Amino acid sequence: MASSPADAAAMAEAQEPGIRSKSSRPRQIPVIGVVTEDEEMQSVFKPMDLHRIITILEENDKDDSEEKQLKYVKKMVQCYQNGLPLRELTQIFKILNLCAIKVENQPRFIESVYEILKLCGLPFLKKKVSDEITYAEDTANAIALLGELMKIPSSELRIHICKCIIDFYHAEPPKKHIPGYQQASSSYKIKMAEVGGLAGRMVQSMILLENQLVEKLWVLKVLQHLSTSEVNCAVMLKAQAASRICAHLNDPDPSGQLLFRSSEILWNLLEKSSKEEIIQQLSNLECLLVLKEVFKNLFVRGFTHYDRQLRNDLLVITTIIAQNPGAPMIESGFTRDLILFATFNEVKSQNPLVKGLKLSNSYEDFELKKLLFNIIVILCKDLSTVQLLIDGKVVLALFTYVKKPEKQKIIEWSLAQHEELQLHAIATLSSVAPLLIEDYMSCQGNARILAFLEWCESQDPFFSHGNSFHGTGGRGNKFAQMRYTLRLLRAMVYLENETINTDLCEKGTIQQLIGIFKNAIREPNKKEEAIVLEIQSDILLILSGLCEHHIQRKEIFGTEGVDLILHVMKTDPKKLQSGLGYNVLFFSTLDSIWCCILGCYPSEDYFLEKEGIFLLLDVLSLNQKKFCNLILGIMVEFCDNPKTVAHVNAWRGKKDQTAASLLIKLWRKEEKELGVKRDKNGKIVDTKNPLFTSFQEEQRIMPLPANCPSIAVMDVAENIRAKIYAVLSKLDFENLPGLSAEDFVTLCIIHRYLDFKIQGTYKQRELANKSWENFLARTSNIKTLKKAKKLQEKAIESSKYSERPHNAICHRTVIKGLNTTVSSGPVVTAESTPVRLLGGPLADTDIALKKLPVQGGALQRVKAAKSLNEPKKNIPT
Repeated sequence: MASSPADAAAMAEAQEPGIRSKSSRPRQIPVIGVVTEDEEMQSVFKPMDLHRIITILEENDKDDSEEKQLKYVKKMVQCYQNGLPLRELTQIFKILNLCAIKVENQPRFIESVYEILKLCGLPFLKKKVSDEITYAEDTANAIALLGELMKIPSSELRIHICKCIIDFYHAEPPKKHIPGYQQASSSYKIKMAEVGGLAGRMVQSMILLENQLVEKLWVLKVLQHLSTSEVNCAVMLKAQAASRICAHLNDPDPSGQLLFRSSEILWNLLEKSSKEEIIQQLSNLECLLVLKEVFKNLFVRGFTHYDRQLRNDLLVITTIIAQNPGAPMIESGFTRDLILFATFNEVKSQNPLVKGLKLSNSYEDFELKKLLFNIIVILCKDLSTVQLLIDGKVVLALFTYVKKPEKQKIIEWSLAQHEELQLHAIATLSSVAPLLIEDYMSCQGNARILAFLEWCESQDPFFSHGNSFHGTGGRGNKFAQMRYTLRLLRAMVYLENETINTDLCEKGTIQQLIGIFKNAIREPNKKEEAIVLEIQSDILLILSGLCEHHIQRKEIFGTEGVDLILHVMKTDPKKLQSGLGYNVLFFSTLDSIWCCILGCYPSEDYFLEKEGIFLLLDVLSLNQKKFCNLILGIMVEFCDNPKTVAHVNAWRGKKDQTAASLLIKLWRKEEKELGVKRDKNGKIVDTKNPLFTSFQEEQRIMPLPANCPSIAVMDVAENIRAKIYAVLSKLDFENLPGLSAEDFVTLCIIHRYLDFKIQGTYKQRELANKSWENFLARTSNIKTLKKAKKLQEKAIESSKYSERPHNAICHRTVIKGLNTTVSSGPVVTAESTPVRLLGGPLADTDIALKKLPVQGGALQRVKAAKSLNEPKKNIPT
């Protein structure tokens, strides 16, 4: 007879463990009930009355309520162990909130809270595709609740909340596939966290964690994940995340995580949100003092690869802050330290901070050096930094790089690194040296620059790497070094400091630059073409700066310099549209004609002999507006030379066009663009305003500051009509060849240009005369005076508010009994206080400790003055 399953179980329980039964009966296989997959899945989500659980959790008056509450919560956790349905999320999170609130007084609830938080880390489930949209608001509010729970003073709870949020970014697949449910998209929780503003609440929770390092590190880890989103970064900024995180960078932390995670968050904020807002938050003394200490510690004591990277990251953040003129960089002492760190390698310092400190040729230290050069350029924009730059001997430090490489000297940088630092130092000098002229001259700056330029031009073998921003286009040559050195020289010449410019000329700079330009004339390859054009442009600009207003220097420029200018002017006009820099070179050339040729008669004559005027007219005939104004201005000046007129009349362009015809054509084109009214034959339409433009017609009357030129002056300066008139007047307006009938009509208008401009002056005089006549009429005729007075009062009343603003105090603007009909002028006559009131030059003027009576608005000498320490007496008013 077969035994029952109950008997078999009892026997097994009675046996000692590890001993097999020796019964001779055949082994019985227990019968196990098989449950199908559908039946199992149907029991995954048993019907749960979540409202019932919430009601039970809210009951606190029964003795067995805690046990009962924990039992129901445990059932709920078991039910949703495969995921939380979106449609029930609001109720589940309400249960979570109720349990979390009970933790402080009923510690047993902490386990239930942990279990629910673990469920929150699982993917959310949806029954319908539209559930993600339908329950979006509920989901966002539920997730935002996690940030609110951080206020509960439980360290373990806060850590579990942080782990739960981090799980949003490392979602795990559900344990089982549940029929009728689908997993919400992997990014759904992250999006809902953005919508609910979870990031802002996590930032605010940091206020509660001032002295709790572990929880603070977990919150920073959460914020590190959240700050990968632009939406979250914007929310974090509103919660003052940048300033709050920066203010605690230097907090004690043996693990080093606080500094690493904080800097990562600041980086994310800078990349994904408003840089201006972040700069504003960090531009305070507290943040900069913390940044200074952290950077200083990493600079002096950081030796690992990680420390150096972190140091450089903080320096970049500091550089961004330094762009704000209102940032207290100097007040915090950060500027002084940065200047010290930037120059200690080149200028020996006794400061204990850098004593015995050396930089290696590692990539991080190399980047640090470049970043320090870069921040000096930014710091020097604040003129308050000048004295610190002088104290730090910045110019001397930077000039150590402005020299040719020394062959047998061991340097700490590789050749490629040294070349890049050299270019960076020269570029930095272009910003710093103009502010520190005395330091520049004491370092023999001109001599150093010219010597370095001589090396750049020499044939010494030098293989440049050209692998940096500053080295672009300079691989295998010295063009990059020459380019930045000329920029530096141009910056110094443009200061118009006579000491510097005279010293340069005495050292033969003009001849040296002309020689460099000649060597650069050779046809460059395509890679070098743009940089060579820039070098040529800078040379011409430097020469212009040196020669302007100095006839002797123009004579040194001489025929060699004129030949260079003529060579550029013969450039193929098609190249002007290439975008490589020919336009800039041509503008520099026109500027050098103004400054280096005009006014020096031998150079002018040589320019004319070499058909320079023909070349100018050739470019003018291209009809490119950007050149017309300058060329016409040059021609006006050249026409003072009596030999010029013959050259102008002799020129012929395409289709045998004459210079006069070209100038008249440019006049018509200019008037058409300005909207001047002319008929189809070119005759004047508006005889009252023959030169009036549509721009002037549309221009409203507006007050301008005294140092701003008026619209009339700008009209003469900007449009070319005045210059065309000046050139044609030099040609006497007569016997001009190659003109058509329309040209003659236009020529008549040009001839009367000044008459039409004096016409405006006549109108002004008429108005002035009329105003004077009105004034005389008011002073001699009482009726006219009364009429003018009524008009004045009416004008005053019409200018007032029709309704008085609420709670406004109104004052009378008209003085009673004032018999005048003109507005008061801004001039006030003030007479000196009579000597009798002050007591003369020998009177006791130390009135700080005297109490003097005030009578009639002026101080008077009194015989006895009382000290302020004496008891007060009644003073008559």
